[in-house]
Amino acid sequence: MKSVVKNEEVTIFLEGRIDTNNSAKIEQEISDIMGANPGLTPEFDASSLEYISSAGLRILLKVAKSTGKKIKVLNASKDVYEIFETTGFTNILDVQKALREISVEGCELIGSGGYGKVYRIDEETIAKLYIPTVSLEMVRQERDTAQKAFLLGVPTAISYDVVKSGDCYGAVFELLNAKTVAQIIDAEPSRVQEMGKKSAALLKELHKIEVNDKSFPNRKEELLDWAEKMKSFLEPSEIETITAFIKSIPDANTFLHGDFNSKNVMVQGEDFVLIDIGDAAIGHPVFDVAGLILAYAYLPKSPLPDEEKYRLLGFHLEDAPAMLFTMFSEYFATTDQTEIQKKIEMIMPYANLLTSFHGSRRCNYNPDYIQQVTSLGIRQRLLPSISSHSPSQMDWRF
Repeated sequence: MKSVVKNEEVTIFLEGRIDTNNSAKIEQEISDIMGANPGLTPEFDASSLEYISSAGLRILLKVAKSTGKKIKVLNASKDVYEIFETTGFTNILDVQKALREISVEGCELIGSGGYGKVYRIDEETIAKLYIPTVSLEMVRQERDTAQKAFLLGVPTAISYDVVKSGDCYGAVFELLNAKTVAQIIDAEPSRVQEMGKKSAALLKELHKIEVNDKSFPNRKEELLDWAEKMKSFLEPSEIETITAFIKSIPDANTFLHGDFNSKNVMVQGEDFVLIDIGDAAIGHPVFDVAGLILAYAYLPKSPLPDEEKYRLLGFHLEDAPAMLFTMFSEYFATTDQTEIQKKIEMIMPYANLLTSFHGSRRCNYNPDYIQQVTSLGIRQRLLPSISSHSPSQMDWRF
């Protein structure tokens, strides 16, 4: 029987049929593998398992009882999964179906970002494929987050299938004839104000949702943790300034999307539906509103090539200022241009904070890249902006 050791786990590969005829032999082989790898958590790969009887199920139950953990059974075929489900073993073991393989060759590219691309598979479904470095666990975690958000009243599309395409994992959503807000603006620039108003109205509705579920991350706590990790790259006085700025942000249990932009909002008929909920958190709405500045002000002015900025934005760069202005106007219920500009300038330091935070996370605090984040994002932009900013003068009534 084949086995592989990785990350403090030993994966045992089940093959063919397991029934009363060979269950004793299989049990002994599993026992031998576990004995040779003491202390490691066993999991079972069922990709080559054709059938398992009650005798085989009892073997897995013994393993689960001996470890005191909910043992994983991975890559179960539809027929094998039904056996586990019918017998109630999906409640005892963590049984996961084999991923469906899909191809996106020839499919329409709806949008792309830092972590993946979204394709229309057919008239009724879209698929979000993540970059190869995003693990299956992270994809499933985003799906679970979307389900929890949906129960809170967030209009998010629910993934009904986790798939694989080449080296990438992905999620499939049922969205009939839906287009992203970015696609609509790109095709019809005259609709930028309409899309901006409706998007801002949706964001405001999201910010009426109070979350008591502690499984959602707290954005303020994440930022304080980030500041702690940056101690190796910044002076103590700089860390003190940044930490004090973060602590000045009021605590809140408001639902935050975390990455609210025109490519993450699908328009299906009259309904607006969110498709990217992986960065959802709780905290003050300033974090989401500051994210609008990142999407529609920072990105168009970034040093990236224009074609890359267009790819990330999803529509023509010259329409970005109108999108930002319209969304701020709708969100804060004012058409006064001077007042809107003051709001943007007041929230700018929080956008600078998010830029540095996301930059550090994306490079996984790699010292070879973090210096660039520190120099450009923190010392040249963040610290000057917060040193001239007074949180006490901030109107926190979002």
